[in-house]
Amino acid sequence: MTANIDVIRPERRRNILLVASNPAVSETTGWPVGFWWSELVHPWWEFTEAGYEVTIASPEGGALQADSWSDPRDDSGYSASDILSLGFINSPEHAGLVEDTPALGSLDPDQFDAVMLIGGQAPMYTFRNNSQIEELIVSFDQPGKVAAAICHATCVLLGATKPDGSLLVEGRTWTGFANTEEDFADEYVGQVIQPFRIEDEAAAIEGTNMIVASRFKSHAIRDGNLVTGQQQYSGAAAARLIIDALGR
Repeated sequence: MTANIDVIRPERRRNILLVASNPAVSETTGWPVGFWWSELVHPWWEFTEAGYEVTIASPEGGALQADSWSDPRDDSGYSASDILSLGFINSPEHAGLVEDTPALGSLDPDQFDAVMLIGGQAPMYTFRNNSQIEELIVSFDQPGKVAAAICHATCVLLGATKPDGSLLVEGRTWTGFANTEEDFADEYVGQVIQPFRIEDEAAAIEGTNMIVASRFKSHAIRDGNLVTGQQQYSGAAAARLIIDALGR
């Protein structure tokens, strides 16, 4: 599939829409859940370093909440090595970008060249079967702009359909959070975390090709103008594929 990337005017700066979930509560664990810091910060860094404008938004707008284990300051130490996110969090200017996000309904998608859906635990509840999010990613894909999702945000691709009723991922290769990674996370905390598994759901869909790499290794795929990343270590790689598609 060849993307119509030439619809983007080369004389202006590229404008990227990053969409993160509003805070939620996991129905499986009872934990407060949200977005994952590295999946937001690492793409943001790649885009801004390329000279792009970046807007961080959410479906409902307002203050966002990150999954605690994605915070490098968390007592678990799970993300302690994520120095890039630590710098973002400790910069009042940058942290402010997630403290008062615009609602999607207040934005004009036509003003953006690409959309990237950010993962974390909350999208499994807030993005799945969410017509607003499904229509958003389709609205970028169909005219040939870049549509992207990473980690658990790829759950939106399990139900997003094109105007003809076919799935957006029909006939396409993509990736998302792997069963081996779900196994590791469940064993780490001693219980099942997610309400379903993206890899299992994708396997039940005919005519699509979801592939995953080794557990927690950077892995991103571009199929035409659809870009996907496997998990939290894939955000920068997915962002670079978007940059390749759009040009600097």
